[in-house]
Amino acid sequence: MVFFDIYSLLGWGGLIFIILAYIFLSTKRLRTNYVLYHLLNLLGASGIAISTFATQSWAALTLSLIFWVISLFYIIKITSIKPDYKELK
Repeated sequence: MVFFDIYSLLGWGGLIFIILAYIFLSTKRLRTNYVLYHLLNLLGASGIAISTFATQSWAALTLSLIFWVISLFYIIKITSIKPDYKELK
């Protein structure tokens, strides 16, 4: 039986969120100016960042944090400029 600790589960969950965001973008179900796209990336980067911090994988943690900052920046930008995107389109 395979045992997953909480950090592994958060990392896998984060991976799933990022892959879903990419699939939705590629299939044109989401666009880059939708808050939901960036929210999926933000949640994914958060899960991976926590997981990589716990395992001390500093390069992966740095990449996740950069991804997190970019996603947060665009969420703030979209919601402040376009009020119709506040509904998490």
